[in-house]
Amino acid sequence: MNLRIFGLAYGVSIVALVVAFLYGGVEGLLLCAILGILEISLSFDNAVVNATVLDRMDPYWQRIFLTVGVIIAVFGMRLVFPLIIVSVTAGLNPVEAFTLALDTKNLPPEDPGTYAYLLNQAYPQIAAFGGMFLFMLFLDWTFEDRDIRWLTWLEVPLAKIGQLSRLSIVLALAVLVVLSETLAADPGVVLVAGALGLVTYLVVNGLGEFFDQPGEDEQPGSRPSQLVKATGRAGLFLFLYLEVLDAAFSFDGVIGAFAVTTDPILIALGLGLIGAMFVRSITVYLVRKGTLADYVYLEHGAHWAIGALAVILLIGIGFKANEVVTGLIGVAFIAAAFVSSMVRNRRLAARESAG
Repeated sequence: MNLRIFGLAYGVSIVALVVAFLYGGVEGLLLCAILGILEISLSFDNAVVNATVLDRMDPYWQRIFLTVGVIIAVFGMRLVFPLIIVSVTAGLNPVEAFTLALDTKNLPPEDPGTYAYLLNQAYPQIAAFGGMFLFMLFLDWTFEDRDIRWLTWLEVPLAKIGQLSRLSIVLALAVLVVLSETLAADPGVVLVAGALGLVTYLVVNGLGEFFDQPGEDEQPGSRPSQLVKATGRAGLFLFLYLEVLDAAFSFDGVIGAFAVTTDPILIALGLGLIGAMFVRSITVYLVRKGTLADYVYLEHGAHWAIGALAVILLIGIGFKANEVVTGLIGVAFIAAAFVSSMVRNRRLAARESAG
């Protein structure tokens, strides 16, 4: 792979593994490596979606995402976010939550009162928030009419149905109400969490679209030129949108990491430093190599993967799916879209040669 793009990820990964070894010995090193590999393998759909948004930003905001965004991903979502969740649900301050995490890191996550147990108890709210955000993103994308379609038999009728105003909001709220009433042990809490996820999507996405109007010579939905890429406030809101999107993708991974270890330090090193850095490097690679333009169905596959993850998260309000299965579904959509793109490219090349 391109050393210029992936060099930093390799360097940070080596440092993270060294720190993990110094912190937890050989066991810590192995657990950190497992978490890093797991995050990379299960987050390729995240990188593809990130690339579609990052491609709309100017170089300045791309750099902000790749610097400040990394810090938020590593320390915000992989370390601070779980601490906040446990703090709120258990009535502890963040320092007490962190102490609890270190004190109970060697105990099974099924033991009541442990850090992992408390975090798992909050999973229905987390799933409702992240699931609604991703579900809204998926619905808005599927209801949008576009020139290039992958699953034509399904995408065409969905685009026609999507002409109904505010259909995505109505459908998302209906799904939230039904699932919270049928699956949730505490429907009220889940409803609030899901509603917050929906509102967060509407606010961040709406502001991003408001400040990211296409230029006179640009068609909506087309690949942006260097002159019309989002700058200023448009870039800021796209950055915020990208961070919330990345957070929604990471919810399930953070919870799933406790199946490997409950040690917050190793989770931050494995999921954060190793996993997040490689996901961002893959994102940059896709943007700079023009991969999304060359393989046009990748974006479609990524959004169908988002839809699958959203459904799994929402069902997770009552029944939590295995994280490996969740990740493999996303990989399957991406792989199928990549193969379909290759077939399309060969077909077009054959036509050009024949014509």
